[in-house]
Amino acid sequence: MNAAGAPAPELVEAGFAYEIAWAGILHDGLNLADMAHLLQQHGHGIVPDDDAEALAAVLLEADSVEADGFGYDAAAGEPYNSRERVFTGRLGDTAGWLHAGRPRREATRVAFRLHLRRQVCNLVLSAARLARALAERAHEHRDTLFADHTYLQQAQPSTIGHYLTSFAYPVQRDAARLLEIVTWINGSPGGAGCVNGSRLVTERTSFAASLGFSEVIVNTRDAMWQVDGLVQLAATASSLACTQTSLAEDLEIWASSEFDYVDLADGFSRSSVLMPQKRNPYALSMIRGTAGLVIGGLTGLLAIQKSPSARSDSLIFVYGELPTLVAHTHRMTDLTAGVVETLVINEARMLDRLEHGFSQATDVAEEVMLRTGLDYRRAYQVVGQAVRDLAADGRVAADLTPSDLDAAARSVLGHPLEITAADLAVVLDPAAVVASRTGTGGAAPGAVDAMVSEIRATAERLQVAADGLLSRFDGAEAEVRARTRRLAGGRRGP
Repeated sequence: MNAAGAPAPELVEAGFAYEIAWAGILHDGLNLADMAHLLQQHGHGIVPDDDAEALAAVLLEADSVEADGFGYDAAAGEPYNSRERVFTGRLGDTAGWLHAGRPRREATRVAFRLHLRRQVCNLVLSAARLARALAERAHEHRDTLFADHTYLQQAQPSTIGHYLTSFAYPVQRDAARLLEIVTWINGSPGGAGCVNGSRLVTERTSFAASLGFSEVIVNTRDAMWQVDGLVQLAATASSLACTQTSLAEDLEIWASSEFDYVDLADGFSRSSVLMPQKRNPYALSMIRGTAGLVIGGLTGLLAIQKSPSARSDSLIFVYGELPTLVAHTHRMTDLTAGVVETLVINEARMLDRLEHGFSQATDVAEEVMLRTGLDYRRAYQVVGQAVRDLAADGRVAADLTPSDLDAAARSVLGHPLEITAADLAVVLDPAAVVASRTGTGGAAPGAVDAMVSEIRATAERLQVAADGLLSRFDGAEAEVRARTRRLAGGRRGP
């Protein structure tokens, strides 16, 4: 300490300044937490009328300005203590009523949840937008043939519609998980006191209801220190980011001149300042890089939580870092949706590469099995030999004839097969192969249509649920502000 009671400048710089940097995240929530606490304490006859009116007026003034205009100052401590200095400067000892039955951490915990629940609902809305964009483009390309890939090699004939729906489902699953996490976030720590509750107010439900919380966190110690839902939030955001980066990495490969399957819209690309021929998929790099930041945030959060219980650092570092992680995920989800909505699909190029490959080989092997009674392993070996022979001759799957199969069968089995040209025709036609995948979730156009309808409906449900929660939060918070204005009377009111 450099003077009696004064924090060391190193602590101000490395500690309080770090927390003050995130004051903008907590400011609105701290105002609401203070208002709801004052209303509760006054309603129970703890805060005298005159002091309650004066406090209400000062809190309304605080609520009428943005955080950067409020007067947060690291020299006065972290955000809560910094606010106390401002309020004490206005009201003197009257400001001390805000401490009644409540430690600083309770106010901050409430404020954090008020901020986070809105932020996560808005992330759900972005995820619903992305799922809807994937579904709409899938419907548009339900018949667009291409060779789906594994390990960057042609696998089987499919459609771009089927490919795109495969990303919509995990996006929606994560969005549903996020809504479940909002339920956790929307538990109220209000009235928990330090660790063992408060003797001043034993009824905690009314405070929770006043701010739109759906329930009270039962155990008061748990209410102050629980972090499991925060870990779940970071993990779910990371999962959502991973789905998007998988799509982005595919698209980056496909946008290369070597593949030329897709083009990003101009608004999501950036040209090289040196090389005139280059048009870089800049948006995809941002998606991939942001996913790395989100994953890093999850790792950091887990490292911080590995500590004994009831440690301040387990949440101090979360107040800024977790909302930043969610904000990163929100921005990248909107960006991915924009990429998908405007993506140009080079259908002719995809069809050309499909026709010059061997992605029908699995269906040919299955046809051999069904027509000749061979087990699948031996049928696989025969077709594999035929594919190698065709490739050596510079031919493709569409060139396969019964004679080619007989030659391969003699090499593998020692005898020819009785396969006709008519038998091969259906399994060598990529469109026919795709049309045969009519089972649930398959690539046939009808199956894709069913998935698109399901995705659209789920996206609508997600949006309605998130919008409903946000409307509920709006109503509760507006009522707290209105009650505070009534308490302030003529003293103040924006």
